[in-house]
Amino acid sequence: TVQLVESGGGSVQAGGSLRLSCVAYGYTYSRCVAWFRQAPGKEREGVAKIQSFSGTTYYTDSVKGRFTISQDNAKNTVYLEMESLKPEDTAMYYCAYQARSYCSDGWAEHEYNYWGQGTQVTVSS
Repeated sequence: TVQLVESGGGSVQAGGSLRLSCVAYGYTYSRCVAWFRQAPGKEREGVAKIQSFSGTTYYTDSVKGRFTISQDNAKNTVYLEMESLKPEDTAMYYCAYQARSYCSDGWAEHEYNYWGQGTQVTVSS
């Protein structure tokens, strides 16, 4: 069983930055870790993911050039650096985990075996 603990959310003004963290307990060696987000009244959407063994990353178009996903395997931690934040980035952000070497294509939620409880990000204009 894998447990995911997220932190780093908060309230910032547009143009600001935040760093989210996801710590995995009881992790598997082969893994893909992703960040999803869900704004009020909207569907949950994939944001970024990282393939642990290779470090290969993937991003949804709306965050490319602004968000960076990274990993520190010694700390069993995945980060999401968010810069140039916009009000439309306001959402609950969730860490999700696949117990496999290669990330699945796309952003299908059912492909992820474990989920964190979420951390709130609020961006004001």
